[in-house]
Amino acid sequence: MFSISKHLCFLCTVAISAVMMHHPADAKDNVGVRQIVARSTERGSNLDVTVWYPAQLGGEQVMLGESIFFVGTPAWRDAPILEGKFPLVLLSHGAGLAGSPQALSWIATPLAQQGFVVAAPMHPGNSGRNRSAAETMKIWLRPGDLTETLDAMERDSFFQEHLEQGNVGALGLSMGGGTALAIAGARINPNLLAGYCDTDALNASLCEWVRQSGADLHAMNLQSAGRDNEDKRIRFAMAIDPAPIDVFEFKSFSGISIPIELINLGRPNQIPPTLQASEVAKSIPTASYTTIRDASHYSMFAECNPGASQIAESERIGDPICMDGGGRSRSELHAQLIDMVIAAFNRVLKAVP
Repeated sequence: MFSISKHLCFLCTVAISAVMMHHPADAKDNVGVRQIVARSTERGSNLDVTVWYPAQLGGEQVMLGESIFFVGTPAWRDAPILEGKFPLVLLSHGAGLAGSPQALSWIATPLAQQGFVVAAPMHPGNSGRNRSAAETMKIWLRPGDLTETLDAMERDSFFQEHLEQGNVGALGLSMGGGTALAIAGARINPNLLAGYCDTDALNASLCEWVRQSGADLHAMNLQSAGRDNEDKRIRFAMAIDPAPIDVFEFKSFSGISIPIELINLGRPNQIPPTLQASEVAKSIPTASYTTIRDASHYSMFAECNPGASQIAESERIGDPICMDGGGRSRSELHAQLIDMVIAAFNRVLKAVP
């Protein structure tokens, strides 16, 4: 049974909500990173947004996503952007230990190297010091974070002249995968969400954390939970281990009109129901579905530092954050995922001559 500890909840990796289009082969390998803010009217606060982009030489080298558990990825803070126009990838992270934009640097950086601008908002309350079970479970707010990020990118003086008009998509992993489906038009069923933690059958450790935090899903204001969050500027969405897939109104999947790519990590009979996307893929007319049999949900984390498993055990995290499906290394699995993401977006957004 799928288990997410109270430290991890729905694992990250991102919305990555993403869209991509192949950039000419002479794209530079330098990757810049920049922080912007996006105003969220509904949340009543600013969203911190991390943006990766193809860069010229310059800026200050920084290591993103580095922690006692995970290896970081280098980038160049505030480097000059490369000349040209690029498709925009909206990236949505999950919640918990690795639930932040910078924890997804392992995939955002190579996308930027391929000529994409990748923008990932921090979903409030989903991770870090201000982590909140109640805020984490307000999953209907997440697609709005992506929409607000897109609005901010289109207005930002640094990026607006470097974005290809109309080439926008979403990429998400774990809870971010559910976000990617929502911004494509899938709708949450408020009753399913309210009852998600009535038992431990769907996600025992997540629901234990929800209860210990004093959050009552039935008492939440779910008036807006079932709304339509579709953003028609999104041309393609990709979701990897989307969660929680079982709180969506199933019939809403058939109304999605843009191309969708769904990936599950693990052997089909071992994929937890709250992540299992095979039947969803059959319901979406434009969807394709793939599994990576020798991966696990934890394969969406960055590579582990030596001794990370022992530290996680001593911290009583409770999840095998450094374990994959057996066979290949995490770096090899990441290479496959990155290749699949790039190939999928290239199929939808044709290269501009």
